[in-house]
Amino acid sequence: MQYVWFIWSLIILALWAIIYFSKKGHRKEMLKMSLITMPFGLTEPLFVPEYWFPPSLFDLAEKTGFDFESLIFSFAIGGIGTVLYNLIFKRGLAQIPHSERSHSRHRLHIFILFIPAAVFIILALFTSLNHIYCGIIALFIGGLATLYCRPDLKGKIWVGGILFTVLYFIYFGSILPFYPQYVELYWNLDNLTHILVLGIPIEELMFAFTFGMYWSGLYEHIYWRKLIQTEIIIPLKD
Repeated sequence: MQYVWFIWSLIILALWAIIYFSKKGHRKEMLKMSLITMPFGLTEPLFVPEYWFPPSLFDLAEKTGFDFESLIFSFAIGGIGTVLYNLIFKRGLAQIPHSERSHSRHRLHIFILFIPAAVFIILALFTSLNHIYCGIIALFIGGLATLYCRPDLKGKIWVGGILFTVLYFIYFGSILPFYPQYVELYWNLDNLTHILVLGIPIEELMFAFTFGMYWSGLYEHIYWRKLIQTEIIIPLKD
């Protein structure tokens, strides 16, 4: 069991690498968003042991709450969650003209980007919710807030959430046939709903959906990009 979490993180990193090296036109947004997402792996002490307590390399999670695996995992899902919808539906990106950026709905652009962080902090400080639920709610509200600012991303946000959930379901399930007791041993199910979907805690799937919702449109939102239908993806120059 000592290396399951490490192997799991390498599996998702391998998928990231396959996409990155085979889809040249998506490399820039993948790498940027992966680097933005990776530091969120440092929030692991918020979830260990209240949510789960996995064995990790050098027993770091048990000793400190931090682990290398969370950084690898966060890096990988950041890039994958950003481009998954575009890969499946063959979407490219174009810059939003400065004339469109002055629209009234963009006045809260910066504020909306920080809504998930603000919601998470408020819930974590002023409620007794397990931090996984704080994160799920924060990401969901962040996705809805993005819809206000970027209604053109409506399809990508909702469908992106579903696509990432399906991918995450397959990813999570890839290890369970080999270690069927892993969830029971290392998830703090007594603090959760105790609802499992084919052995996967429903909280994991809720996280996947809300993460997919918010992250699928985050690159376009941050960097003022819009989706275009194209068969050939041409990398944009800043």
